Amino acid sequence: MATAQRIIKNLYRDSVSLMQFSEKVRELDGIRQASAVMATENNISLLVEAGLLLQSVPASPNDLMIVVDGKDGASVDAALEQAEAMLKAKPTNMGDSGVQNMPPRSIEMGLETMPAANFVLISTPGEYAAAEARKALHLGLHVMMFSDNVSIEEEISLKQYAKNNNLLVMGPDCGTAIINGVPLGFANVVRRGDIGVIAASGTGLQQVTCLIDRLGGGITQAIGTGGHDLKSEVGGITMLQGIEALAADPKTKVILLVSKPPSPDVMKKVLEKAEESGKPVVAIFIGAEPANVTQANIIGVKTLEDAAVAAMNLSQGKQVGVFSNALPAEYASLVEPSTKKLIQTQKYVRALFSGGTFCYENLLLMSELLACVYSNIPLKKEYKLKDVWKSTEHTAIDLGDDLFTQGRPHPMIDFRLRNDRIIQEAKDPSTAVILLDVVLGHGSNMNPAGELIPAILQAQKIAAEANRQIIFVGFVCGTSTDPQNLTRQEELLRDAGVILTKSNAQAARLAAAIVSGR
Repeated sequence: MATAQRIIKNLYRDSVSLMQFSEKVRELDGIRQASAVMATENNISLLVEAGLLLQSVPASPNDLMIVVDGKDGASVDAALEQAEAMLKAKPTNMGDSGVQNMPPRSIEMGLETMPAANFVLISTPGEYAAAEARKALHLGLHVMMFSDNVSIEEEISLKQYAKNNNLLVMGPDCGTAIINGVPLGFANVVRRGDIGVIAASGTGLQQVTCLIDRLGGGITQAIGTGGHDLKSEVGGITMLQGIEALAADPKTKVILLVSKPPSPDVMKKVLEKAEESGKPVVAIFIGAEPANVTQANIIGVKTLEDAAVAAMNLSQGKQVGVFSNALPAEYASLVEPSTKKLIQTQKYVRALFSGGTFCYENLLLMSELLACVYSNIPLKKEYKLKDVWKSTEHTAIDLGDDLFTQGRPHPMIDFRLRNDRIIQEAKDPSTAVILLDVVLGHGSNMNPAGELIPAILQAQKIAAEANRQIIFVGFVCGTSTDPQNLTRQEELLRDAGVILTKSNAQAARLAAAIVSGR
């Protein structure tokens, strides 16, 4: 094995494009792992921790660093050459005069080329994101901060300034939004409609918008707040602004709120603002008791699927009935045949997620049927995995957690870590069910089924050689208009033996039911 790095001076790329670029480099001949990042102090530290960089090097934030790990020095050197050539390839777009247009290098330059713009997406290293956001706000622009690692003090300052100047800050760490029909960050292509969404969860927002689209509905706006917005310190500034904006929007008929439970004081403010909106509101505070949320015009629900269904019913002028915790008949009928395929040693579910909110919802739902579920993001501290690289009994893993993404692209882009874990779980004679989420949309891997299926087939072969069968359960979060082709992705997974449900909630309940009582 050989590892090497290269610094490319004075070259910037945003974090989303670098994650996708890293995946392309990893696919080159002889390369085991690759990472392309801006050469900030924090990114360099992460590469050292991940073992991709053998020792720290001086930070140079204006430069781009490529690190590759391969089978030998020749493969590594060739990959670095190809990677640099790809990055430096000249764009082919020309202006009408035949002169190449220079891409803008600042927000001000961007405004010169797009003077009507009123919105900026920031995806710089976290230590510089706040400064760029402040520049944008002073220019009168709304801000979406994809960047993370921004201090809570900076977030509060930026959001207070935005609020005082009738502007909106989504984020920091806002991975998903759909503004005026345009998907931003990790987001799906959904219909326009009359349901407005405000979410403190990226994959939570993706799930509800995709389910609404599948049910025939559509979205006016999908506003991301960032994961810290509903903490007491921040006070829910963005969510409160979002409720006001959607309440005033004549195209928005129903408002849908998505989050883990806010701080109690913030929840009170959010529910008061939602009640003042005068519009039907659905609230899914994952883990909160729906009855404690339901009041006046607000309907509290338990799952992301329930939230989408409730919002659709309200959009269509229908009553919202009582939601059942039971498996629908189409999945309940699969429990006994699946259980019969298992041998005595097979007792446990191993859930491997690329979405943190999916993992959290899964933990809540599986824990209702199973005695305990271990995780790197456990519901109770006694169920925290001692070693995140090794499952214990029933386990649900958020592979998008910082520990797993150090030096690697996000698992929605790079499937290698999850594939390795699938093989690892298949070798464990106690594994009964492997549960997977598959997330489509902009920013995600363009062929997730193609990435997963070789590992699934290998896992089935490993189990068969030990006279076992593994039950694969999963769901695809996506729409028919996503670039990956939802129908084709689902067909490929079913052909590989994966039982697909319509939502994360149903996948969790089905997996738990298959092993319940074993």
